[in-house]
Amino acid sequence: MRRLEYEAYAALAEREGEGIVAEAVAKYGVQHAACIHRIGDLALGEMAVWVGVSSRHRAEAFAACRYIIDEVKHRVPIWKKEHYVDGDSGWVNCERCAQPGAHESHADQIVTPLAEGAHGHDHAHAHAAMTPQHALPDFSRQIALPEVGAAGQQRLRAGSVLVIGAGGLGVPALQYLAAAGVGRIGIVEGDVVEASNLHRQPLYGVADIGKSKAAVAAARLRELNPEATFAVHAERAGAGNLVDWLARYDVVVDCSDNFATKFTVNDAAVILGKPAVFASVYQYEGQLQVYLPREDWPCLRCLWPEAPRDGLVGNCAQAGVLGPVPAVLGAMQAMQALKILLGLPVEGAPALHVFDLLGMHWRTLHAARNPACDHSPRELQTDAIDPAALELAYPTLAAAFASGLTLVDIREPWERARDVPAGPIEWHLPLSAFLQGSTALPREGRYLIVCAHGVRSLALAGHLRALGYPAVYSLAGGLAAVSA
Repeated sequence: MRRLEYEAYAALAEREGEGIVAEAVAKYGVQHAACIHRIGDLALGEMAVWVGVSSRHRAEAFAACRYIIDEVKHRVPIWKKEHYVDGDSGWVNCERCAQPGAHESHADQIVTPLAEGAHGHDHAHAHAAMTPQHALPDFSRQIALPEVGAAGQQRLRAGSVLVIGAGGLGVPALQYLAAAGVGRIGIVEGDVVEASNLHRQPLYGVADIGKSKAAVAAARLRELNPEATFAVHAERAGAGNLVDWLARYDVVVDCSDNFATKFTVNDAAVILGKPAVFASVYQYEGQLQVYLPREDWPCLRCLWPEAPRDGLVGNCAQAGVLGPVPAVLGAMQAMQALKILLGLPVEGAPALHVFDLLGMHWRTLHAARNPACDHSPRELQTDAIDPAALELAYPTLAAAFASGLTLVDIREPWERARDVPAGPIEWHLPLSAFLQGSTALPREGRYLIVCAHGVRSLALAGHLRALGYPAVYSLAGGLAAVSA
């Protein structure tokens, strides 16, 4: 090798570099940190990157230095070109490196950088020594798109997306974002892998059952794109953490399975002025909506001023779902997020897209900004009633009855036929009957609402409290949490 040449996308490089240094200071508690990356032509042996950290303790300084170096390597848009003695040259980590036959098709080439410490050796020998685990993703087929190109690919690499949920919607969204070369991806998921997840969440396997979804997803995605950085948030998203998380990313993709989270994500995006991509599925149908931080663009609350209460609409466990349905919607979410990062038009006008994958119908409902919607909330909205105040736990149904509560089973008839609990349940009123308004409970009673797992009962208890019922509670954990 004769010399090195560095080029940078200066505006993005400076912004990302400043963010990395600030992260290192906060993460390791050091007093000061700085990083300099030279660009232009450098002779062999010249310093390309300088990192300095001042700290009271040596261990924190070393850790902060390593963090800065690693993050700069993966996140800062700087390219290195290696010039060899035989006249050949190649952009390291570039998808269209100069190699023998580079003027021919690149479709089947695996492009890899030289190994560290190989500068003094013949570059052909170094490339021959590379093994498959050192291979890097090849983005040449999307770079070939005129709307993407090398500059667009670099925008993706410098971009960041926060994905809320790593389930049926989140799995395809995460896979396509990582595979496209998005440089930094946050994964928010508090659940563990269950056997019932696998038919629609193929990122996981049987051996992963019981493990954290967020951690398993990050490990799988690193195999797909080792150049990207993945942040694992193995907890549920809520008013207490979303603003802080979302502030660190360019786009948020909501793949959650409940209304409370979706509307909290919407409010956080509005507060911070961040683009957001929403989707939801019900059996064979799906909906897709994009929020852009523009004065004329509707948010989620413009279309639904009052968030539906979770549990009143069946989720995948109750309503059922075929795996390809959330897969299609999750892939569309990834597409919309990539368009936002690339600066491509999202759509001609704000709209809600409704898909029927059984009948293969697609409708676009144009949406308008609701003048009554406060587009600039100062803080996240929360439920007026704390869910914890609605739940009561009992070891048995008999114990619940002995406390003076009237037990109301809201499971559907087919559920009760399959599982008849031995206990003093006085009312059998399916949730569907409540939603249709065909039944009512006397307001003066004290009620304990019961369902299979406590999700629907909690939603109905909150709904009835909002309607003026003073003493309505939900059995915590449902019938699955009590003994006969």
